[in-house]
Amino acid sequence: MKIAISGKSGCGNSTVSRIVAKRLGYKLVNYTFHSTAQEIGVSFDEMCEMAEQDDKWDLYVDERQVEMAREGNTVLGSRLAIWVLEDADFRVYLDARMEVRSTRIQKREGGELDQISAKTARRDRRDHDRYLRLYDIDNNNFKFVDLVVDTEDMTPEEIADLIIESSGARPAAIR
Repeated sequence: MKIAISGKSGCGNSTVSRIVAKRLGYKLVNYTFHSTAQEIGVSFDEMCEMAEQDDKWDLYVDERQVEMAREGNTVLGSRLAIWVLEDADFRVYLDARMEVRSTRIQKREGGELDQISAKTARRDRRDHDRYLRLYDIDNNNFKFVDLVVDTEDMTPEEIADLIIESSGARPAAIR
């Protein structure tokens, strides 16, 4: 089974994907701009700027994700997972208000909340514009998914439980 989990920054994609994969014994694919930035030795902010200037970075990351998720039982967690993993058996969109997302990012990375909110809003707009231009994907339209989860009042563990139960996925060892 292939489970695709998407959402904007601060919604819990990485954390929830990791928990779901671990509980099911599935391979986790969470290859993102953070991963690419580490590989090439630049900061995450520099990586985002590079992606704005050159489409090859988006294409590279998205191709790597899909390639890594091709075989076996997989959980793919990324902003575009529900759109790019065409053979996903179950698609999940994680959602939360900007205020909640910004507070989570602040707890994770530090900084001033107003600056984080502005930066997150800017990133949302830039990502949306790039996805439309590159893939004709409107990442604000997720009506086609199997499950939408408002993550504001749930723990990552509760969200993972809901995804596993809703998907009907069984641990790899039981299959």
